[in-house]
Amino acid sequence: MNKSKWLVMSLVFAMVFVLAACGGKGNNNASSSPSESASAPAATESASAPAAEETPAEEVYEPEAGAKLVVWYSASERALVDEAGKVFKEKYGIDIEFQDVGPDKSIEKMITDGPAGVGADVFAAVHDRLGSAVQAGVILPNDIHAEESIANNSDKSVGAWTIDDQMYGYPLSVETTAVFYNKDLFPDTAGVAPTTWDGVIEFSKKFNDAKASKYGIMWEAGNGYWNWGIFGGYGAYIFGKDGTDASDIGLNNAGGVEAAKFFGGLKNQILPIKTGDIKADIKTSLFTEGKLAMNVSGPWQTQEFLKGVKNLGVMEYPTLPNGKPMLPFSGVKGFLVNANTKYPIASKLFAQLLTSEEFQAKNFELFGSLPANKNVAASEKVSSDPFASVFLKQFDNSTPMPKIAEFNAFWSTHEAALSSLWNEGSDPQKTMDDWAQKMKDGIAASK
Repeated sequence: MNKSKWLVMSLVFAMVFVLAACGGKGNNNASSSPSESASAPAATESASAPAAEETPAEEVYEPEAGAKLVVWYSASERALVDEAGKVFKEKYGIDIEFQDVGPDKSIEKMITDGPAGVGADVFAAVHDRLGSAVQAGVILPNDIHAEESIANNSDKSVGAWTIDDQMYGYPLSVETTAVFYNKDLFPDTAGVAPTTWDGVIEFSKKFNDAKASKYGIMWEAGNGYWNWGIFGGYGAYIFGKDGTDASDIGLNNAGGVEAAKFFGGLKNQILPIKTGDIKADIKTSLFTEGKLAMNVSGPWQTQEFLKGVKNLGVMEYPTLPNGKPMLPFSGVKGFLVNANTKYPIASKLFAQLLTSEEFQAKNFELFGSLPANKNVAASEKVSSDPFASVFLKQFDNSTPMPKIAEFNAFWSTHEAALSSLWNEGSDPQKTMDDWAQKMKDGIAASK
């Protein structure tokens, strides 16, 4: 053996000896890298015995040097980002710059801004646009914290941010719709609103006075978001396979046609107003003036209604005439990480912090936002809240909006179909067939 080979072998044996010695020290320093915390078999083990299977050390991620993050969120809820930013700054020394871009606009903006290098590093979004973001390649997977996100949040909120078994989003809050009501307008039932549609119709026929702008119930009848509870409750569906199969459109199945019949008849029975004249601000005004008994809305209006209605209540949707519960749309708000960020590790760390149990609890305290986190949802503060608890129950009995990109075809066709049923009393079968065909045409045109 020549000298160079002998020197190499000597160094190898020396390194093995050193590693074995270090392995016996039981170093539990959390900042160690996986290679630093791995150890050789103990010296007392038999040389012929098989090596014990090692448990990999938890990998520790550190943000990139010189990182500074831009975060998009609604200005009205900026306080949450500011609070998280303070904690992040103390922990990592990284500044957070806030920009007012709401979750409803962020993905469209990121599709153009992200590849140009001017998009936020972390941004809020609603899950129904996830497919478009994935298709455009503008977001990174939630990979570092996926196990934690899955374990800590409700199954529906996790599923909402997952496509093809890959989780992308960091769930923050959930939302759906339900029925607010003015308890003072139900004296005959001790302040309790009817829990079936038959009861709603009966009450409205007695309470309504169109000349005085008095109505038993009101919702945005021309908008698919606010009406899906009826169609879903009758068994219609938008896409098959849990909303992921765009080739299977179930709007015009037997249940969809039955729903259209029921929906189209409600105008003449209880709400004789054209769809174009039913606006959110009109509903709110009538409700706070005591002229509207039941107002279909979401948890984001709870505080506003508490100020305007002295004796406010909220309930899950009334049972449909077929005996089935309504299945309204639901959405999951969360944060995503820009695929073009210069600081992917720092961005992922901040997204996880911002959606952690601590900050979901703070989000509820600040804005009444319903938590996706299971522990926060089960906490005394949330479970004992008479409004949040009802909305969370309704969320459990809801239909998460489809998240595939083809869902855009629903939004481009819903108003025409619903307005035709409501305003014109159009034929339910023909209208639903036309709606389904227009969706197919829209999907084909987008390919």
